[in-house]
Amino acid sequence: MAAPSGTFRVDALQNLLTDVCASPVAVDRLERLDPWAVARVWLQSTSALPRSVVVKWIPDGYREARSAPWRLRNELAALQFLSEDVGINLAPRVIAADTVARFLVLEDLAPRVSLDQLLRRDGAATHGDRLTAFARARGELSAATAGRAETYYTRRAELGPIDAAADRGGRLSPLRAAAIEHASSLGVPLDTRSAHELSSALEELAGPGPFVALSNGDAEVNNILLHASGPAEARLIDFEFAGYTHALTDAVCLYVPGPAWLAVGNPTATGLADQYRCALARGIPAAEDDRRYGDGLAAACVSWMLVRLQRFALLDTRSPGDHSRLQLIATLEAAARTAQTYRTMPHLTSWISRIAAELRHRWPDADQDFADSARFPPYRARH
Repeated sequence: MAAPSGTFRVDALQNLLTDVCASPVAVDRLERLDPWAVARVWLQSTSALPRSVVVKWIPDGYREARSAPWRLRNELAALQFLSEDVGINLAPRVIAADTVARFLVLEDLAPRVSLDQLLRRDGAATHGDRLTAFARARGELSAATAGRAETYYTRRAELGPIDAAADRGGRLSPLRAAAIEHASSLGVPLDTRSAHELSSALEELAGPGPFVALSNGDAEVNNILLHASGPAEARLIDFEFAGYTHALTDAVCLYVPGPAWLAVGNPTATGLADQYRCALARGIPAAEDDRRYGDGLAAACVSWMLVRLQRFALLDTRSPGDHSRLQLIATLEAAARTAQTYRTMPHLTSWISRIAAELRHRWPDADQDFADSARFPPYRARH
């Protein structure tokens, strides 16, 4: 059987699985799960392997950031670390790997589907228990991996060089400077007191102390699989950007819209905030300290806000009514609101609010009331 263009080699997969099982393994059929470099593969019957597996590969001829081999190594190391070193069943199990041929063979988690898919189809109100499972799983991942960075990086280093300091700093951190420049161009320069608070926030993220934990690097609802009905048994996926960083960066998605959404609602009112924090505190007791927790969470939200603000120049060229403009203002205001809730960084919060106000004035089409839950319910998709 030939694989579709741009995928892995079927003969390499069959040979790898034959070696793993010490008996012949043949591919029956496969289905590519577009738009990702992922396929579900059905195998001819064998007692040693499940009926189907998932194959994830590094595509040829794609953007450099998406084809870099270190992404595959991160995923392999993280998944093996979680199952073999930590011993938690919160992510797919690695069945086999060929880093030279650049593909992984993973446990097939079907019939689970992404929470993103369920929210888009049914709305958040229908899936409150699955959102709870999502929040809890994010906290559980951090709680289980806190204090075990050395073990992870030892395993990761066996696959190739890795920069642990870069993981802590965040792969998107270089984008912050552009965001600050955009704010100045809008007539809202970063004043001295705001700059001091921002510096403290970034220091908090770079030096997490007890909050350092493993993240998959993309804590959004598209990267968790759950059953559409029945028990909400969560599995986290997509560990290509895995690394040890500030645990509270994984909580930002509960407070501030990610790339797919215009709003995520109030996690305190829905109980998601408590679900996440309680799960986190089981492994990181410092999460019970209101001040430390609030400072870290606000810092993480502000950092994400800056990453999104660097898109201003692009969004300014968009036509009126473009949802990305709405989303940017919602992101700014949600980050400011989180800091206000935890009574931290007052000057920086004011700076962010002034930027949002300026964008509302500049883009009248985006000057809307995000508190209107009828128009902007939790997890309303950005188009």
